[in-house]
Amino acid sequence: MPSSSLSRRTLLRSIAAGGAAIAAPSVLTACSTGSGDRKVSNSGTKLAPWPAFVAAPVPKPDLAPTTAGVQAGYTRYPDKLVKAVAEKPGKGEKIKVITITYGTPPKPASQNAYWAAVNEALGVDIEFTVVPDADFDAKMATVIAGGDLPDIINVGGGHVLPSKEQFVRARCADLTEFLSGDAIKEYPNLANIPGYSWQGLGRIAGRLYGVPIERPKPNEAIFINRTAFDAHGYKPGMSAEDFAEVVKEASGARKFALGSSMSTIYGHKTHALWHGAPNEWEIKGGKATDMYGTEQFKAMLEYLVARNGDKVFYPSASSTSTVDIKTLFYNGTLLSMSDGFAGSLLPAQQGIKGAYELDVLTPYTVSGATTNYQQNTGFFGGTYFKKASKDRIRLLLRVLDWLASPFGSEEYQLMHYGVEGTHFTRDASGSPILNSLGLVENNINVPFKYLCDAPTVLYVPGDPELTKRVHAWEQKVMPMMKPNDSAGLISETLSKHGATLGQLLKDGTTGIISGRGKLSDWDSVYKKWRNQGGAKAADELVKESEAAR
Repeated sequence: MPSSSLSRRTLLRSIAAGGAAIAAPSVLTACSTGSGDRKVSNSGTKLAPWPAFVAAPVPKPDLAPTTAGVQAGYTRYPDKLVKAVAEKPGKGEKIKVITITYGTPPKPASQNAYWAAVNEALGVDIEFTVVPDADFDAKMATVIAGGDLPDIINVGGGHVLPSKEQFVRARCADLTEFLSGDAIKEYPNLANIPGYSWQGLGRIAGRLYGVPIERPKPNEAIFINRTAFDAHGYKPGMSAEDFAEVVKEASGARKFALGSSMSTIYGHKTHALWHGAPNEWEIKGGKATDMYGTEQFKAMLEYLVARNGDKVFYPSASSTSTVDIKTLFYNGTLLSMSDGFAGSLLPAQQGIKGAYELDVLTPYTVSGATTNYQQNTGFFGGTYFKKASKDRIRLLLRVLDWLASPFGSEEYQLMHYGVEGTHFTRDASGSPILNSLGLVENNINVPFKYLCDAPTVLYVPGDPELTKRVHAWEQKVMPMMKPNDSAGLISETLSKHGATLGQLLKDGTTGIISGRGKLSDWDSVYKKWRNQGGAKAADELVKESEAAR
C-alpha cells in the first residue's frame, strides 16, 4: 500500500496546482480491493431503501407552505421553544471536521463564545478546519491526498471534486445500516430531512454514504437593491430588453447593477434558464439533453456578452470571491448579487443594515422562450464520515442529529443565533437580533450549519415585510421550476472527470462573457466537452435514470 498512497498524494497535489484530474480515479480507489469496489454507479446494483421520513413538530407558520414547494413563512419568532434532543450527543470526545466557509476565519473555540457554547451543548470538542470558497478545491485535494482524514468531511457549495464518489466509497463510512429505511428513526431530526434531499444527494453503488444539508426548491437567486432598481424603472417580469435598459441606466458612477462572483460565473445558469434552457440535464424518452448545446444557452451567452459590453457587471466579476461580492453588495457598490437562495437571504438582510430594500429578482421574459427557474437538487452539500467503529459512527450521527434540530427548538436557536445576551438580544416582537459580536461569532464564520442543518423555513428576524416579499416571490417562481434530471444519478464519467469537464465549460463561458473570447468560440468549446466525456456522460445518465425507476 505505501507506493499507492504515495502516488495518490503526488497526483492529487498536482491537481491542487492545476494538474490533470482525469488520471485521479485509479489512485483515489487504490485502497479498495477488486474491480467491483471501484464501481460507483447504481446501475445493476441492489438499491438501499431511502431513509424513512418522519416530520418533526414545528410551530404553525404565519404564511402557509404549498405542495409545489413554497416554504412555510414566519413573521414572528415562536413564543415558546421546545427541546429537540434529550441528551448531549457526546461525552467530551474530540471530533475533527472540515467544511467550506463564506465568512472570515474565526477565533479558536477558547476565544469564541459561540463555538464554545455549541461544543458544550454537543458534549464534544469540535475542531474545525474552515476553508474559504475560493480555496476549497485545492484544499480538498490536499486533504484527500493525506493519510489521515478528519472525522467529518462536508463537500458543498456546488464544488465538483475529482473522483469524489470513488473517494467516498474507498475511504468513507457506509452509513446504510444506520440510515436506510426505519433505521434513521434513531435520529429523529435526521428523519425530518425530506426525501427529495436524500434523493438529490443520491446513492453510491446502491448504498447510502452521506447526509444531505437540505435546501428548498429555488437554487441560485439574484438578490437586488430594490430601492435602486425601482428608481430606474424595474418591474417584476419585465421583458429582457427592458431589463437590459434598467441595468444599464442603474450602472455608472462606480456602481454596477449586476454582481457575480467567480463561483457563479455571471449568474449564467440562472440567465440560461430564463432564456428557456434545461437545468443542466433533461432526461426524457431515453435521451439526455444537456443545457450547453442548446440554442437557448447560446442566446444567454449573447445576452450577457451585451450586458458586459454595457459595463453593468462588476469589472473583475470573473475573479472575485463570493465573500468580496457580498461585501460590495452590502455597501451599495453592486446593486445585485447572484448567490445561493437559502443561505444568503438572512446574511444579506444583516449585511445591508437597512440601507435599502432587499428583494429577489423576478425573472425577465424572453420573447418566444419558456421561462424556467433553476430548481435546487434539494441539498447544499453532503456530509461524510471517515471509516470508524460503529460506536464512533453513532456518535457522529448524534452530532448531526443535534445540528438538524428544527426551527422552534432551543438547539436551533443556539446554532443559528448564538447565546442570548451574548450574541443576540430580542426586539419588541421577540425576534432574536444579532449584535456586533453575533455578526462575527456565528454559523457562517464557524459553519456548523454546513455540517448539518434543519429543513429551512422563511424567517427573517425583525423584518416581517422581507419575509412576506420573499414568500410572495416564491409563489411567483414556483410554477417556473425546472428540475435537474441528473440529480442523485451517477455518471462514472462525470464522477471521474467532472471537475475537468466542468472547468472546460467554466473557462469557455467566463472567457466569452468577459470579452476575452468570441461568441463563435462556444461551438468548439462545446464540441471539446462532448468529445472528452460529455457525450458518454449523457448515455450513462440515461442508464442510471432507468435503473433508479
